[in-house]
Amino acid sequence: MRSFEWVDAQSIDEAATLLAATTANAPVIAKAGGMDVLDLMKEGIVQPTRVVNLKAIRSLGDVKLDNSGMQLGALATLAQIERHAGIRSHYRALAEAAAHAATPQVRNAATIGGNLLQRPRCWYFRNEHFHRVADPDHSEHQHHAIFENQQTVMVHASTLATPLLAYDASVHLTLGKGSSRSVELKDFLLPPSMKRDRDTIIADGEILTHISVPPIHPATRCAYHKQTERDSYDWPICDVAVVLQMNGDTVASAKIVLGWVAPVPRRAVDAEEILISRPLDDRSASEAAAAAVHGATPLAKNAYKVPVLETVIKRTILAAR
Repeated sequence: MRSFEWVDAQSIDEAATLLAATTANAPVIAKAGGMDVLDLMKEGIVQPTRVVNLKAIRSLGDVKLDNSGMQLGALATLAQIERHAGIRSHYRALAEAAAHAATPQVRNAATIGGNLLQRPRCWYFRNEHFHRVADPDHSEHQHHAIFENQQTVMVHASTLATPLLAYDASVHLTLGKGSSRSVELKDFLLPPSMKRDRDTIIADGEILTHISVPPIHPATRCAYHKQTERDSYDWPICDVAVVLQMNGDTVASAKIVLGWVAPVPRRAVDAEEILISRPLDDRSASEAAAAAVHGATPLAKNAYKVPVLETVIKRTILAAR
């Protein structure tokens, strides 16, 4: 690891000014919880000349819930989200995703902003050697994409993105001094690439300040499931978030989002349409799950993910009853 300068930013404006000074030869990066940044630095993927620590900006850790929805400060930790009574009550799929991410020690430090901005966990991406190879073949692709994998087989690493997309979340970015913008999360995430230094549309000097989520309809039901190879801490084979608005015993609207199976979390639109105006039962869940995996293009070593994903989708739909 190369030597670097450390700066504790005391305000959003100060942090934005420091980050705006980044150049190709002298990169400046932000640190929230630092879980991914430290790994990337140790692995030689990121070699900053300056690290701007955001943890001293206390307002970035706030969590607010009211009739207008929810606002999560970018520095809110996964443990904070997991334990928050309001989130567990109104946005259960998000609380469950936070509770099943990483280990208790990591959840106490890792932030929601860092979770959304983290880089791929692909073992080729995490090896500095392959960043110098023009076209790594990714032949060991057991955990890679089974959808939309023609351009990249890497999957987006954010676990919390899966339920947040199902809840129609937006991210809020600022350049400081009153300059800010809001972007829907579905437009914020980019397919992972070794040729970029980020997998989102965040610009140089911008800071992710908070994530906003619309209010939940009283008739909403939701569920989340993360499937791993082992019961202990592990990266997902897939994860699924289901958010349903009910009209009595039938489904009025549906959001089904699939994580860790495509370069960005994937809406299962065909599956959602199958559930509309139908009761939540074994038959409708089975048909929706089959529709969700239809058209998958698995690689030579990850075809097992298709039936696993189909089963997880069905179980998650039924868990939302």
